[in-house]
Amino acid sequence: MTTQDPTTTTADTHAGPVAPGPDTVADLITAPVVSVAPVVLPAPDRGEDLAVRITAPVAGDALPVLLFSHGFGLSLDGYAPLVNAWAAAGFVVLQTTHLDSRRLGITPDDPRYGDIWRFRIADLRRMLDELGVLVAAVPGLAGRVDGDRVAVAGHSFGGQTAGALLGARVLDADGRPGEDLSDPRISAGVLLATAGTGDDLAPFAREHFPFMNPGFDTLTPRTLVVTGDRDDSPLSARGPEWMTDAYTRSPGAEHLLTIAGGEHLLGGISGYEAAETTDEHPGRVAVIRRATAAWLRAALKVDDADWRAVRTDLEGGTEPLGRLESKAG
Repeated sequence: MTTQDPTTTTADTHAGPVAPGPDTVADLITAPVVSVAPVVLPAPDRGEDLAVRITAPVAGDALPVLLFSHGFGLSLDGYAPLVNAWAAAGFVVLQTTHLDSRRLGITPDDPRYGDIWRFRIADLRRMLDELGVLVAAVPGLAGRVDGDRVAVAGHSFGGQTAGALLGARVLDADGRPGEDLSDPRISAGVLLATAGTGDDLAPFAREHFPFMNPGFDTLTPRTLVVTGDRDDSPLSARGPEWMTDAYTRSPGAEHLLTIAGGEHLLGGISGYEAAETTDEHPGRVAVIRRATAAWLRAALKVDDADWRAVRTDLEGGTEPLGRLESKAG
């Protein structure tokens, strides 16, 4: 992407997302935010202490909490285009570096490797358990956070992680649901480019990723699913439609936002000028920023005016880069 993010890995304050270019949708998320990282939580059972980034608005009170789970191989330093927008919209966003991150270098012969998907879920739960410690690490944030309003979001592998906390359960070879790993403290979620069911997994994925067989019929909290209509994963033979399973098969998923021309990184959500983005397009990212921030504000009962306006644009066909399908009224 052509915009630059001034966020660093130390405490800093910046003016929020940069104004969109001429090919983007209107983006009203401009409030300044502060980001502090790394804040380290002891995690002896994990083999690596948990490093956390906290990003929050400079002003405002009764701020809801948003847990975020990154895609395979990334870290707490990714996804600034989304994280900065969510914080500017009034959320305290918590990110961590999961064990599959490239910066940790854990290989398949590590005894933890087969359970990395479980460690990911525990990582998010640990951040919520230690919310007081994390809030205290950010100057001026204490007393401004509403820990009773919590949502979770994730991209790709992170979407499965977030989905588990919302109630999705891994099915065994006979279709029986595994352990319920949901967290009752979490009332809403956003799943971005999240893998579907294991019915049509490619042989490689079936052999190496047996946990990629989620059952969505137990995912009941309010959820927004975001997909790209060109996100054709090699892990499944079903094409982009595979990424819609969390919407079509979940009773909790209220809306499906489809990004026109979007591939797996949905225009570049993983970072400003991220090298891995194959469908770079600031406009796609701007649609996702605006829609997800507005929906989260509505879902956590902050304000629903922005979401009503976004729905009008996306359902009415006036936004060429995004289309919204809805089950709820």
